[in-house]
Amino acid sequence: MWAVVIGSGAGGATAARQLALHGIKTIVLEAGKPFKPLTRQITKISALRSFLFSEKLISALYPPIKTHRMEQGLVLVKGIAVGGCTTIACGNLLRAEKGMQELGLDLSAEYSEIERLLKPSPVPMKRWRPTTKAMYSAAQDLGLQPFATPKVIKLSRCTACGLCELGCSAQARWDASRFIQDAVAQGAQLITGAHVTRILHHSMQATGVEFIHKQKKQQLEADLIVLAAGGIGTAAILHTSGFTPTPRLWGDIILTLGGIKKNAEQLHELPMVWCVRKDYYIISPYIDILSHFFHKPWRKVSLKDRVGVMVKLADTPDGRVQAPHDIKKHIPTLDFKRLDEGIATAQEIMQRAGVKGPFTRGMLNAGHFGGTVSLTKQDVPAMRPTWLPQGLWIADLSLLPSSQGLPTILTTMALSLRVTNKICQELV
Repeated sequence: MWAVVIGSGAGGATAARQLALHGIKTIVLEAGKPFKPLTRQITKISALRSFLFSEKLISALYPPIKTHRMEQGLVLVKGIAVGGCTTIACGNLLRAEKGMQELGLDLSAEYSEIERLLKPSPVPMKRWRPTTKAMYSAAQDLGLQPFATPKVIKLSRCTACGLCELGCSAQARWDASRFIQDAVAQGAQLITGAHVTRILHHSMQATGVEFIHKQKKQQLEADLIVLAAGGIGTAAILHTSGFTPTPRLWGDIILTLGGIKKNAEQLHELPMVWCVRKDYYIISPYIDILSHFFHKPWRKVSLKDRVGVMVKLADTPDGRVQAPHDIKKHIPTLDFKRLDEGIATAQEIMQRAGVKGPFTRGMLNAGHFGGTVSLTKQDVPAMRPTWLPQGLWIADLSLLPSSQGLPTILTTMALSLRVTNKICQELV
């Protein structure tokens, strides 16, 4: 029995680890290279801001990050490396439930299993910067019920560099490459720089994968295939394989409001140490590095004085992926209205905490992609859409029809764990 897992992010790494632990011979194909965190001082790189006129240049500055610009100024951000987007995340682990009850999907058992394994915990308030504490108190005064964010970070190693989204050079923050290491220790094989072009199938039975490695096209036979290349990558591979992805692409859109407070030094703490959770978005303190480098209205404020508060939106799932480079994602009026509501609340929190204007909106971006292989209520018992060929499984956020407006590492891992447990049950 041979299994091929495509992708090594939260979904792929969880699947690879689980399959390997069950004694299934597993090969992981990852398009990116082994991840290397940014080790340069960001204050020195900031001097280059005047030359960084487009977010496309971030790949030259930092290869693991790839961007794709949509209409309305929305920038899609992907992490392409061993560990996927978890390598450029903030280590937050929150349970998500939006739209799951309607599907009849209950991931509480999987959430509990992953939480027992990774032991997320909040960052003690003594490690928060004064401005962040003041904003937390302001949110409390406004009756917003802020809470400390559970994180998977070994605080004894954390240097409070504030650059979680550019990789953890101190190896304090967990990322999915740890699960890949576990899988390899159990006998799995990892091939990096492997760009999967299509799923091979015959008579609605998946038989293997075609991929490009070291500029050579190769084919690999497999008894089962787990596709976990993210909401965009998974859909693109399905499209080139002759299948039509679901036109429900969502991205958890982020908009950060920037303010000013002298010597706030928000960079020198962990990002997103607390959250306010509303129906359609969360609010959280966050230094938006993407806006700092590539958004012109932010350039007149130094990093030490910049204060950022993020609004992460559960956006309308109205996008589509028709080919690897044919991606459409629109922001409807309702989503802008909800962003405006969140930004207004963020500004009130900041002002109450002594943060001054001019308050400036950052770059619209999105980095959690899903919905492109959406489960229906009928699909949930088997955890796979019926239109997929036998032997092909999806193990990432592509399965979720609804945007969560939350950090989604835990949700992706829980989905993958449910899927791979189903696979292992079928093989018994």
